[in-house]
Amino acid sequence: MENFFFNKPQIVVFDLDGTLYEQAKLRKIMLFKLLGYYMLRPWKFSDILILYHFRKEREQRAGLQGADLNEAQYRWCSDKTGKDLSTVKKVVDKWILNYPNVYLKECIYPGVIQFLAELKERDIITAVYSDYDAVKKLEYMQLAVDIVVSSTDFNINSFKPSPKGLNYILSTMEITDKSKSLFIGDRDELDGKCAENAGVPFILVDKQSAREDFYLRLLSNLQNIKN
Repeated sequence: MENFFFNKPQIVVFDLDGTLYEQAKLRKIMLFKLLGYYMLRPWKFSDILILYHFRKEREQRAGLQGADLNEAQYRWCSDKTGKDLSTVKKVVDKWILNYPNVYLKECIYPGVIQFLAELKERDIITAVYSDYDAVKKLEYMQLAVDIVVSSTDFNINSFKPSPKGLNYILSTMEITDKSKSLFIGDRDELDGKCAENAGVPFILVDKQSAREDFYLRLLSNLQNIKN
């Protein structure tokens, strides 16, 4: 693995879903939970369509910038499914934004906690930039970073691969030399392109090795660099 730390970054920004934890493992857990819940409540099966179209409508709008994306994301799903806005919000908030959080900690990739600790030890700023709200997720994962930004925040309102959220983090943390920053993400077409658009160095998470030693190797590379 190339050592990205010879340039001694001032800040490391992480995507969250699929980057700090194993998303496939969480989805497997949630599949069983959803099936168990709705098999006993078949009259509510249309909720599954809400969850499907909520994600799909967002994915189709990659790079979108607009006013109040946080509210708009529910409206897109409501328009697609014919369900009223309050129903969409209730289902999405339960099954996407809240219920999975309980299982996040057990899905964290090996080495993430140690890597974050080493970054803090070296006074390197840490940040999370996610297309989804990330504050509660990090709390459940018991991970602390210096700044957390979501694409649907009122002052961002811009989905990846737009660089607005990433640029906001760098500006807020007063990083003037972008070569001294690093963005780590798991989707090249979104995170990688976002980094490219912002002019920021990027590391693509190898999901296979992330289950074993990806972050442990990053940790080793960082520890080999003298302060």
